Amino acid sequence: MNEKKYQSIEVSTVTMEEGKARERASRLLLEADIQGIENEVLNLYPELTYEAFEAFGGAATDTAAYVYSLMNKEQRKTLLERYFLPEQLRYGVLRVHMDSCDFSTEMYEAMSDPSDTRLRTFSFERTRKYIIPMLSDIRELLGTAPPLMLSPWSPPAFMKTNGQRKRGGSLKKEYRSLWAAYLCRYIREFIDSGFAVQRISIQNEPKAVQTWDSCVYTAREEKEFLRDFLWPRMQEEGLGDIEIFLWDHNKERVYERVRDILDEDTKKMITGAAFHWYSGDHFEALDLVRRQYPHLKLIQSESCLEYSKFRPETIGENIWRLPHEIIGDLRNGMVAFYDWNLIVDEQGGPNHVGNFCHAPFLFDTKTKELKEQAICPYFRQFSHYILPGSRRIASTVYTKDLDHVAYRRPDGKLLLLLLNTVNKTRRVNLRLEDKTASMALPCYALSAMVIE
Repeated sequence: MNEKKYQSIEVSTVTMEEGKARERASRLLLEADIQGIENEVLNLYPELTYEAFEAFGGAATDTAAYVYSLMNKEQRKTLLERYFLPEQLRYGVLRVHMDSCDFSTEMYEAMSDPSDTRLRTFSFERTRKYIIPMLSDIRELLGTAPPLMLSPWSPPAFMKTNGQRKRGGSLKKEYRSLWAAYLCRYIREFIDSGFAVQRISIQNEPKAVQTWDSCVYTAREEKEFLRDFLWPRMQEEGLGDIEIFLWDHNKERVYERVRDILDEDTKKMITGAAFHWYSGDHFEALDLVRRQYPHLKLIQSESCLEYSKFRPETIGENIWRLPHEIIGDLRNGMVAFYDWNLIVDEQGGPNHVGNFCHAPFLFDTKTKELKEQAICPYFRQFSHYILPGSRRIASTVYTKDLDHVAYRRPDGKLLLLLLNTVNKTRRVNLRLEDKTASMALPCYALSAMVIE
């Protein structure tokens, strides 16, 4: 590498001060490491590259789309520009549920007639009520629609062993063929409405028995449904180019689910594994999948600060947890990240079971104010600076208290993301080849450092 190539560093640092997120810009110079600095060092090795990153995005849930419908035209424009424009968060993908989920204003399903084996009574109208108008506005803003990931929370009640959408239950064997056709019909409805479907997951949270829309699959049941029903139906209907993701649940069991489903028959059907963050770090679980199945994509399909775990008044002191999560996932092979609701109301809903959560934007339905939340600038450090196609590079650091991940971007610049996870300032001597630059990172600060 030409040692003169990288000379300066543009730094954007976000910190929490007095309950508000504040962003500061600065500039560093890379200078010759004459003394051979050994302490408080972070090393970058751009010649060692790994997986390419695809995109950041969020979920256009029924809740988010309903709240969006309550806003005036200018507020809607502000929200979408903040999320999707290149100079802002640069979101590039969206996740949408098929039929209702917990973050819907009510439970609903597109078809409820057990005698309808040809889906003649299937109706897309409930999705058209709120979600499609929001997606259409995004498409109008960008000139193209971000590709979608579709996920089901539950089959129709009549297809399940417990006879209801909620409280778990399983898919009855006699309805596996119809359920596969139902999912393909949903995919086709989105495509026919002008929205590209990039990927699907087989089932959202297949281990969870929830008080809301949920359905349980064992690894064997998920494998059989994929192999014998869903994948053949997708091929038959010309949907074979759509990526299929396993698991779509918490990380602590992602390796076992992949291990138990992937074999000579199914490996051609599976693009990757989707995971959530709600059960803790488990970054090693992603590393296991990456090492054993290097051809699979790893995506985080859902995360948020749940009010059942993080009370609204403590959000500020817990914001660093999501950047910590994202960096750990990125270092262990994640190639796409989907946040949860794009927007919620002042309660963190509406939600048909009172399962409220935080989001980057809230809309106060009483005061009619659109309120950007403190998590938003932290998310921007990732989604704005990690350009699609950026390749992760090798890096090492002197302490576990500094989360870090680095990329070589398509524009030739290097990007280092650095998070201080402790309540004190940390010193960092950035070392690149035989040059160094020094900085002090405040407590719980997240820096995006563009090196050129």
